Amino acid sequence: MSSLELETVGFEVREAVAWVTLNRPEALNAWTPQFGRELTAALDRCAEDPEVRSVVITGAGRAFSSGADLKQGGIFDENGKPDVLTQLREIYNPLIMRVRALPKPVVAAVNGVCAGIGCSLALAADLIVAAESAYFLMAFANIGLALDGGASSLLVGRVGFARASEIGLLAERIPAAQALEWGLVNRVAADSDLLSVTAAMAEKLAAGAPGSYRIIKQTFNQSAWPDLAALMDQEAVLQQECAASADFVEGITAFLQKRPAQFTGN
Repeated sequence: MSSLELETVGFEVREAVAWVTLNRPEALNAWTPQFGRELTAALDRCAEDPEVRSVVITGAGRAFSSGADLKQGGIFDENGKPDVLTQLREIYNPLIMRVRALPKPVVAAVNGVCAGIGCSLALAADLIVAAESAYFLMAFANIGLALDGGASSLLVGRVGFARASEIGLLAERIPAAQALEWGLVNRVAADSDLLSVTAAMAEKLAAGAPGSYRIIKQTFNQSAWPDLAALMDQEAVLQQECAASADFVEGITAFLQKRPAQFTGN
């Protein structure tokens, strides 16, 4: 069960480690509905395959993930209208929950920009290894949106309220070294060593006791994020309110035109 044919996600099992690669490098691994469904399929295979003892999620090219694809339907319906509620409820939120519910350790190998819901994905992993050149960015506020994908809980759980507020409200880049200092990530590796450092960690986990890892993840979930699914649904409802605002239209327009946004509060 080690092969899986997908267009936007790579999947390979080596040394009992499933390597799941976000594979839209031309778009900095930005999320679309197809991408979300295929990543879910890869995670489902990880859960079902007895050969898989640990999981690595990383990105192809120069990014881990830049977040939702604002140019190719990442948050818009077939009529071009924002529909974050449906996509979050039906595709993206269940995907994040699969990472937390997976009874096997998940390591995120962050190889570049890690932004938006792509950052939520990394935060949902059990361990994060970042390349020295990587950075983390929750830029939702820069386009008139709020946090989603569980980030409003996952961030607080990792770095505490004060630093989570800084990340969410100021919407500034957090370089890998700062992310390590803040406790956002577990380790930082030289760019050239990222995959080898991650492989060593993942292979150690793959050699460990599966039952122990399953229970540890279960009790961590109950302790740190007992209401994560409900919180993500609330995020989705409120995100839809933001997406219906004039400020979101201005934020997206300014983003595409590469200029500062002029928000009015409408």
